[in-house]
Amino acid sequence: MSAPSSAPSAPTESAATENEFLAQDSGLRPPGPTPSQSRFQVDLVAEAAGATEDNSPSSDASTTVPPSDKATPTAPPDGPGADPGAGGDEAKGRFRVNFADPSEAGSAASPDGAQAEGLQNGDTVMSETSLHSSTGGQHHYHYDTHTNTYYLRTFGHNTIDAVPNIDFYRQTAAPLGEKLIRPTLSELHDELDKEPFEDGFANGDELTPAEEAAAKEAAESKGVVKFGWVKGVLVRCMLNIWGVMLFIRMSWIVGQAGIALSCLIVGMATVVTTITGLSTSAIATNGFVRGGGAYYLISRSLGPEFGGSIGLIFAFANAVAVAMYVVGFAETVVELLAGVDAIMTDEINDIRIIGTITVILLLGISLAGMEWEAKAQIFLLIVLITAICNYFIGSFINFESKKPKGFFGYDGSIMWENMGPDFRGETFFSVFAIFFPAATGILAGANISGDLADPQLAIPRGTLLAILITGIVYLGVAVSTGSCIVRDASGVLNDTITQAFGNCSDAACRLGFDFSSCKSAKNCDYGLHNDFQVMSLVSGFGPIISAGIFSATLSSALASLVSAPKVFQALCKDNIYPGLSMFAKGYGKNNEPLKGYILTFVIALAFILIAELNVIAPIISNFFLASYALINFSVFHASLANSPGWRPSFKYYNMWISLAGAILCCVVMFVINWWAALLTNVIVLGLFIYVSYKKPDVNWGSSTQALTYHQALTHTLHLSGVEDHIKNFRPQCLVMTGYPNSRPAIIDLVHAFTKNVGLMICGHIRTGYRRPNFKDLATDQARYQRWLLKNECKAFYTPVFAEDMRQGTQYLLQAAGLGRLKPNTLVLGFKNDWRDGDMMNVETYISMIHDAFDSQFGAVILRLKEGLDVSHIQGQDELLSSQEKSSGMKDVIVSIDTSKDSDADSSKPSSKATSLQNSPATQKDKKSPTVPLNVSDQRLLEASQQFQKKQGKGTVDVWWLFDDGGLTLLIPYLLTNKKRWKDCKIRVFIGGKINRIDHDRRAMATLLSKFRIDFSDITVLGDINTKPKKEHVSAFEEMIEPYRLKEDDMEQEAAERLKNSEPWRITDNELELYRAKTNRQIRLNELLKEHSSTANLIVMSLPLARKGAVSSALYMAWLETLSKDLPPMLLVRGNHQSVLTFYS
Repeated sequence: MSAPSSAPSAPTESAATENEFLAQDSGLRPPGPTPSQSRFQVDLVAEAAGATEDNSPSSDASTTVPPSDKATPTAPPDGPGADPGAGGDEAKGRFRVNFADPSEAGSAASPDGAQAEGLQNGDTVMSETSLHSSTGGQHHYHYDTHTNTYYLRTFGHNTIDAVPNIDFYRQTAAPLGEKLIRPTLSELHDELDKEPFEDGFANGDELTPAEEAAAKEAAESKGVVKFGWVKGVLVRCMLNIWGVMLFIRMSWIVGQAGIALSCLIVGMATVVTTITGLSTSAIATNGFVRGGGAYYLISRSLGPEFGGSIGLIFAFANAVAVAMYVVGFAETVVELLAGVDAIMTDEINDIRIIGTITVILLLGISLAGMEWEAKAQIFLLIVLITAICNYFIGSFINFESKKPKGFFGYDGSIMWENMGPDFRGETFFSVFAIFFPAATGILAGANISGDLADPQLAIPRGTLLAILITGIVYLGVAVSTGSCIVRDASGVLNDTITQAFGNCSDAACRLGFDFSSCKSAKNCDYGLHNDFQVMSLVSGFGPIISAGIFSATLSSALASLVSAPKVFQALCKDNIYPGLSMFAKGYGKNNEPLKGYILTFVIALAFILIAELNVIAPIISNFFLASYALINFSVFHASLANSPGWRPSFKYYNMWISLAGAILCCVVMFVINWWAALLTNVIVLGLFIYVSYKKPDVNWGSSTQALTYHQALTHTLHLSGVEDHIKNFRPQCLVMTGYPNSRPAIIDLVHAFTKNVGLMICGHIRTGYRRPNFKDLATDQARYQRWLLKNECKAFYTPVFAEDMRQGTQYLLQAAGLGRLKPNTLVLGFKNDWRDGDMMNVETYISMIHDAFDSQFGAVILRLKEGLDVSHIQGQDELLSSQEKSSGMKDVIVSIDTSKDSDADSSKPSSKATSLQNSPATQKDKKSPTVPLNVSDQRLLEASQQFQKKQGKGTVDVWWLFDDGGLTLLIPYLLTNKKRWKDCKIRVFIGGKINRIDHDRRAMATLLSKFRIDFSDITVLGDINTKPKKEHVSAFEEMIEPYRLKEDDMEQEAAERLKNSEPWRITDNELELYRAKTNRQIRLNELLKEHSSTANLIVMSLPLARKGAVSSALYMAWLETLSKDLPPMLLVRGNHQSVLTFYS
């Protein structure tokens, strides 16, 4: 990085400098950029004698590049040997910006770049020349011609500021275009003598491994087969929805439920699928859709937990559906074989043999590629449509021979008779459950979203049109069969009415047939109720219906055989389930998931060999319904979250209708089969919990994130409108930690009593920067927040730049937090090194405590006799991911002398600092470092980890000497409620008079019981005011000797001058005035050693010093004397507002 200038230059000077910089002779510069240059190098394009004028009549902002300029693979014209006429075709006096390319310095432009076609886009010329950025060698695409040059004519001005362009917003080098990098804010805003920051992806557009793989595939996949909305979506959906049900179950449903309820059943199923279709369309048009269908839509909307769980069962359901459809096909073939007495072995084994042959043939079609599979689908659709037309044509042709079998042609009396239900062993819902699987299959088009030319257009148009067409056909078949076929018929020609007045009154009687004999005997073989092949009877040519059944089953099987591997491949690419990554690899120009096809084939074959699918069929339907429910819920959830990123171009959806659709899907699941619905929910829940536990490292901007933010904002605002109440008081701590991993003890202890109770903010004041680097601050903020999350510490990291520690603390006291979520307690580490450094640091430290009290904060100081700061022992970032370590960012490890300790952050330029990559501290483990530690470091390290362990049976001693509102008592109570501290008992120590010890103990016991705080013992100290031992008093006086002003030994004026320049000095007057208080601190230390030397933690009232009256050196000496040579000690002083109450 180039050195920053020593002082800011005047505006005129900087302008002059800039002009000089722009006007440098390009011929004198080396061909490649030096390390200090940015990727934008501005120079003046040489004027050429024979330059032509700009050819663009419409705007001077457009640039015309002559053909010769596009195709000349020469060295850049600003190279050392540049031809003076190289810029002859450039417009006069135009500026340009070169893109620095370290990989091509001094060499010819890459052949790719030279051969690339220039694309005219406003005033910019693009080519495919890519640059290797210094941040890991990713390809970054920039505005340039083959000479890596960008002509700076935006609205007629010379600027590197780019105009809006779609390529800036691409996530990867997608098939639709290349990812371009816009000039960063630093490149536009920073001073010219300063190197701009490394460019990266703006707005969190870092690519996940899956997206990088997608980018690579997209770059490689030239000549890929892509489908339009008809071939890709409409055909697939229609084939999948028109299943076997249309030909062999629809007539039976009409017989059971009647025309009216059959239409209601079809209508209900269509409502569910239409709502799901609308929801699918909304999600599919809210951004670019890649392969993976239902899984991709759900995972990108609701996050990896929902997507990962539904993706796996959706892929499995499609694989088993292949078996279901193939067995349906095999059963029909076996029936035909039985009709001509051509059974090979027995019925079950024949189904297995035919099913296996069929699924192998289907696999062959699939492996031949998507184009062949699409051609097969078109052929099957033609057969299917022919069969449907054949039925409707046949229904108008009335043959006498068909009448005994119940087909009389269209007749009003038949229609009226069949209008109502006639359930025989069934109910409305059981009939609905049988029909509903016929309506599924609406995601067949969406499942191959990666093979669609324009998924955003194709999925809505194809899916909704398919639902409409198939719904109309189902309704048409229901009304048609109910209007021309009676429910029961014998098939016997002699069952005609011989006498004028028969004993029957149904429609068949009016038409000359009496089927009452077989009705009463319940042995009719024909009619809607009894003959599943009734549509073959009605049709013009029966075998075409059989061909239609074959077509319906095979097309559905083929669609499922293609869908399952595609969905599974997308799931594996995202690495949601790490063990399945081998299935992510695609082969060939279409990126076919060959391993996925084989796996689907194996699953399908296994279920075909079972040949009994009555149990598995309802589970498949429920798996499909679970995905429909989640797609509907995704739209509701995204709309509810109200994220600005939710902008579907498909507008015909409604969040409440989508919610109703989700509920309907769940209801239908239980209607179809309650135990299968329960099983489905258990499986989804199990997978959801697994993925949530594994926490895959992906960030797709899901609506779950958006809703979390929305709820947090709403609740925070709502909280701000409510007054605080004592019962709801929580210690919300601003902890001055510096880098969070440099003082683990203070973080562990404070986290123990704030976790799930109150707010914890890790404050970090960074001082000593002449030019604060705010970008580094933001980077650190994100990285150390991740560190806290990784270490399961529920806290926020908040760094600030400030002139000194006090100013930074004031910033944080005033601005940290949000609404009611603001800190109310300042937590500091004890300043162990106060006697070794500049005493002005002590003045600053004590001023921070005064500022906290001025802001109505409580104050807490933690002292460990070994110290707190371990940053000179362990690596600053030992727990950050290796990816972050190798990302090229330089991390400074703050080194502090072993014997010193401070709560303040010492990250000043004077600190000993090493870069992370070179520091041995990062290579060593906490427990077994490569470099042996000295004894004091070993003790410090052990002490810093003591609060991470479970505290055994011991005591937390509370010395509640002064009433500060109850914070001194509340903190130990919260601590002992936690798992690590639950074995520790609270012992309370209070001051009192010798003649009233029992009375004081009873009074305190009563108060604690009213507060409902458990304690093991109360000790009343009657001897607090006893004079301390002489040796302790003399030790105190020896300690403060260097810090005394000794004004009696000098002139008054000199004394005042010294006091003003060194305000921390202790005056003789002050020392005398506070002699009793000094003695009390010395005496308390003696009592602490006597009573609490074995405690796990001591919590004690922090002594107060009157601001302006007690010097910082004396106050620091009090704290030192009070807390030295003791177990871990918390000095606590609340803000004297009650934090405990015994009222309900």
